[in-house]
Amino acid sequence: SCGVVAAMLVEWGNPANMGICAACFQRDVAGGLGLHRAGAVQYLRPEIMGFVLGAFASSFAFREFRPRGGSSPLVRFLLGGFVMIGALVFLGCPVRALLRLAGGDLNGITALAGIIFGVILGIFFLKRGFNLGRSYKIESLAGWVMPALMFGVLLLAIFTPSFIFESEKGPGSLHPALGISLAAGLGVGFLAQRTRLCFVGGWRDLVLIRDTYLFSGIAAFFLAALVANLVLGNVHWGFEGQPIAHDNHLWNFFSMTLVGLGATLLGGCPLRQMILSGEGDNDAGVTFLGLIVGAAVAHNFLLPSSAAGPSDWGPIAVIVGLAFAVGVGLIMRDRG
Repeated sequence: SCGVVAAMLVEWGNPANMGICAACFQRDVAGGLGLHRAGAVQYLRPEIMGFVLGAFASSFAFREFRPRGGSSPLVRFLLGGFVMIGALVFLGCPVRALLRLAGGDLNGITALAGIIFGVILGIFFLKRGFNLGRSYKIESLAGWVMPALMFGVLLLAIFTPSFIFESEKGPGSLHPALGISLAAGLGVGFLAQRTRLCFVGGWRDLVLIRDTYLFSGIAAFFLAALVANLVLGNVHWGFEGQPIAHDNHLWNFFSMTLVGLGATLLGGCPLRQMILSGEGDNDAGVTFLGLIVGAAVAHNFLLPSSAAGPSDWGPIAVIVGLAFAVGVGLIMRDRG
């Protein structure tokens, strides 16, 4: 299961409670490309390229590769950016919220509460007819753009030309050998495409239509990671002093409310967006680019939290993001 992979990736070198984190890894990639200058978080994480290419391979093998797009791309881009800002105020996406809890970091509970509250807000808009507009079938080559782009970034990660940044200390310097990270990313990408794994959609379906299929994926992921961490001795219960974490409950809650709401409006968590972009979904591809740019903007504007807690500007950005997401939820709907 992907949960065991996540736990093992920490053993193999990834930062603690961060075997897999869509948001943190996207931020590291943004740094590796030089889009922000936070020296501690710059590394072209091969897992990211693996997620997209694994999903691409899976969708191709099982005839689910369907190039499509054209559903409010700019709105998706901005929502993606704000979801990333929310994730960086909490210090983790919905995947890492579970992995932090599976490593004993009880701040994950606050984060999960925030995600669920955000999902419930999102469902309120969905029930009122929220819709970003339908996507259309597009030229098949357009569906290859994101996988091709990721392949290009993978080549940069392998050959590390002089213009690529790589952290010498901090989370960006902690990683397994490139081959291990890439193999794990490909495996998770493949499985996530097959199972439709989504760390926000599971809660949405559970609350909205009482469907447990996607939720069972979240639960299995969490339990597998927890058991693996217990076996490895990597569980340390508590709120304080957790790795790459802070215990400001108020902003952990509201930042993840933004992530839960934004991801519900977008139709998937940051990991799911990468998987969809590998299937030829250009709307998810635009969202993915929004997440990357959001990470760059966040670090350039000093928005992410640190172990000491939220920055001065992070909470303000979360409030702006929530206002934007609520505005989108209210305005963009079927007028039928």
